[in-house]
Amino acid sequence: MGSGGREHAICWKVAQSPLVRELYAAPGNPGMAELAECVPWDGNVRGLAEWALREGIELTLVGPEGPLVEGIADAFLEKGLKIFGPTQQAAMIEGSKAFAKGLMTRFGIPTARHQSFSDVLDALAYLEAVGAPIVVKDSGLAAGKGVTVATSLQQAKQAVTNILSGPERAEIVIEEFLSGSEVTVLAVTDGVTIKPLLPSQDHKRLLDGDTGPMTGGMGAICPYPLAPGLMTEIVERVLKPLVDGLRAEGIVYKGVIYAGLMLTDDGPKVLEFNARFGDPECQAILPLLETDLVELALAVVEGRLHELEIRWREQASACVVMAAPGYPDDPHKGLPLSLPQLPPEQVLYFQAGTRRGPQGLVTNGGRVLNVVGLGRDLREALERAYTGVAAVRFEHALYRRDIGRKVI
Repeated sequence: MGSGGREHAICWKVAQSPLVRELYAAPGNPGMAELAECVPWDGNVRGLAEWALREGIELTLVGPEGPLVEGIADAFLEKGLKIFGPTQQAAMIEGSKAFAKGLMTRFGIPTARHQSFSDVLDALAYLEAVGAPIVVKDSGLAAGKGVTVATSLQQAKQAVTNILSGPERAEIVIEEFLSGSEVTVLAVTDGVTIKPLLPSQDHKRLLDGDTGPMTGGMGAICPYPLAPGLMTEIVERVLKPLVDGLRAEGIVYKGVIYAGLMLTDDGPKVLEFNARFGDPECQAILPLLETDLVELALAVVEGRLHELEIRWREQASACVVMAAPGYPDDPHKGLPLSLPQLPPEQVLYFQAGTRRGPQGLVTNGGRVLNVVGLGRDLREALERAYTGVAAVRFEHALYRRDIGRKVI
């Protein structure tokens, strides 16, 4: 389910499984259409569940967060259908940052000091008291763009006013600014067993040197070199308390947990939880996964994840996002796009904001293409990724030239 680069990567990986006889994508994109039959979908979760029941669909994998927060898993489970993704209640770890912060406090999960507000004046008064730098977050879903890292009080106040002055009743979280290295740890869980995937690092800012506006993510590298013992600490102090705490409150979480972490001098602290694969981290992680993704999803859904060993290729990967000019505010659509044929063991192209026009492939969104390089190490993976970028015909494409540089 979905139509972005993350979903193309999931579709590509699922298509390799010997267990799969028929594969559908709802609504899909031109890249996914080469692997699966695309099904028109208007976003109605109950309608899709009814279609899946009629078609005898035996497993559904959900890419984006929106349908999860709307209750797609609940709609499928009510009909006895297997779905890889958390229920609506469980997905609120992403659907509401205020809810997620409440869980972290209750379960003793390390995170930044924070306060939630729905009143503008209260929030502005709090900012005056704490000062800058400070982080302001839209509590609801914002496609990765609802965060302002404010270096001045004026910038913070503007962010608060922008979110809380809208017509809808909004909520914000204001939290302390944390410094350190940012890392993403994804894990799969069946509500009891937790298995972390390889750590990765996203690049959220639009421009080189981590400057410019926040985006959904401009690239990722995998694996991120964590210090020895740190993954065990993250599982024990972050992931396990979350899964066990939710279960104790009657919420069995099945699917992917995304932990966005800051590696501070005081240890790892949670920046955010998400209820699905990261985008673009997924596009960097899945090419390194040796285990059958369908087997993995079934083990999660059927509550037998403890039986499965997750195996990885001894490689590194780097994903570079190519975005349309004007992204993130006003991306240009309809620009021609041409993809070369490069060795798939070295370079992969996952399509995101594309559509098939009369003359061929054209842009149809902000983040258009994910170019993934694979290599023996990160240096070779990056070299191949940027070779792949240079070979694409896409005029005025926006992309960062420093993905992975901090790790190198």
